[in-house]
Amino acid sequence: MIEQNLQRVNSRIQQACSAHQRPEGAVTLLAVSKTFDASAVRDAFAAGQRRFGENYVQEALDKIAALGDVRAQIEWHLIGPLQSNKTRPVADQFDWVHSVDRLKIAQRLSEQRPAQLPPLQVLLQVNTSGEDSKNGLSVADEAGLLALAREVSALPRLQLRGLMALPAPDTDDAGQRAAHHRLRTLFDRLVAAGLPLDTLSMGMSADLEAAIAEGSTLVRVGTAIFGGRPQA
Repeated sequence: MIEQNLQRVNSRIQQACSAHQRPEGAVTLLAVSKTFDASAVRDAFAAGQRRFGENYVQEALDKIAALGDVRAQIEWHLIGPLQSNKTRPVADQFDWVHSVDRLKIAQRLSEQRPAQLPPLQVLLQVNTSGEDSKNGLSVADEAGLLALAREVSALPRLQLRGLMALPAPDTDDAGQRAAHHRLRTLFDRLVAAGLPLDTLSMGMSADLEAAIAEGSTLVRVGTAIFGGRPQA
């Protein structure tokens, strides 16, 4: 089932790219495996998927250990909130962090990233919907975002790649596109200010087409690949 689901999702990405004149390979698929066990990740790996996103640090660390035999072939992304007391294992074990929204977190990741590893790839999280329940910098604070981006880009052992957002759910295509457009606008302004960014992490199972239409370069898809989340 996972193999067929991956094929369907990749087909959706290709069709959306074609519909919006995006070049082949412009959008990367990140399989979001939170709450699914290591065997599901291994099934997706066997089907050709190499990039996986996790929300919870300890759950992810357990899967990384369970898949140690193929660690060199997997790119692990932390997409959930990151607390200061969890930065060391993240700096040591992950390849990407999507949820940086404070300089303190970035500084700790920079200080704790092992020298023998490549720079940790990071994204700044923006709260494009203004929800109190969501982390991220305010979409209205463009000056604050630019200042943080410049500070993070100057840190050693990190490479700032772009922005990430998790908009409020919206079943309307225009509403979906509007939320993604807000992030794309901020991204373009940061690039115009001289920051060499290349990654927009936006779009999930329900709205990946709208995200691709607005310039997403990385979509985070869980349900459409793994199915509904297991019940606690």
